[in-house]
Amino acid sequence: MGVPGIQVSLIIPAKDEEESLPELSQWISRVMTSHGFSYEVIFIDDGSTDGTWAAIEKLAAADENIKGLRFNRNFGKAAALQVGFRAAAGQVVITMDADLQDSPDEIPALYRLITEEKWHLVSGWKKKRHDPISKTLPSRFFNFVTSRMSGIRLHDFNCGLKAYQQVVVKNITVYGEMHRYIPVIAKWAGFTRITEKVVEHRERKYGHSKFGWERMMRGFLDLLTLTFIGRFAKRPMHFFGTWGVISLLAGLAFTIKILWDKLDAVFMSKIPLKREATDQPIFYLALVAVVIGMQLFLTGFLAELWVRQSVSKKDYLVLEKVGFNRSASDTV
Repeated sequence: MGVPGIQVSLIIPAKDEEESLPELSQWISRVMTSHGFSYEVIFIDDGSTDGTWAAIEKLAAADENIKGLRFNRNFGKAAALQVGFRAAAGQVVITMDADLQDSPDEIPALYRLITEEKWHLVSGWKKKRHDPISKTLPSRFFNFVTSRMSGIRLHDFNCGLKAYQQVVVKNITVYGEMHRYIPVIAKWAGFTRITEKVVEHRERKYGHSKFGWERMMRGFLDLLTLTFIGRFAKRPMHFFGTWGVISLLAGLAFTIKILWDKLDAVFMSKIPLKREATDQPIFYLALVAVVIGMQLFLTGFLAELWVRQSVSKKDYLVLEKVGFNRSASDTV
């Protein structure tokens, strides 16, 4: 549960936030010192083009609690968080944005929710936001859709201010644009004690928003990907096989209809006979449905074989052990 002595790890991705970092670090220091926390601050420079890295180096030289990591280019917030998760040594890991819109004053309450109330993950809820409608409207839509699809009742999945038990961040993987869906990833990994806390959202003081409309489409596609992987990664036949059977049944129904019409024409001596089967559109519908059904079923079967071959001990998370040191023959 972390390096002894470090209670809180703060992970802060930064992209072109040179102006805000000194003020943010001073604010964090005041809060952590006043509450007696032992802590570390990990700034991740995500390919900044201004003096962000120089500011981090200066802060780290002046304060032993501050650390920095630098990407050689912009990899995105998810990559920054993943690297920060790997480096974090605190018992409680808290993420926040570097633009001063997240308040460090929220840290003690988040820490208490994790350590005393034993939540796996606490997500901030910016109930009152200071963002333009071009950002708040898409955010509300995606929060609604994500909540319904994931079954996690949160109002603000994309809030940068979140707190985690260390075991959570060490056993999830964040990539692409998946940082906004970390609660969903945590749930699929078995960390189901997830709640939210209303947090202060401040107006941006320096810089500008990195939000763009293209993120809305990428976010929606990532949600579909995450939902599929979460539900069917270990049982692909349940997805491909189900749709394959439905397609095969549809093809069978079309085929029976064709045969029925043919037999009806022959035995009822209907002259002239109906069109040949191959001249009817339904024939091609039946053919396509059967072929697609077989392909889906075969895809599910091959995916199932691949999953069973690739399963290893790393696919399972053991949080606690008891009695395994009693004999040399005990292995896990």
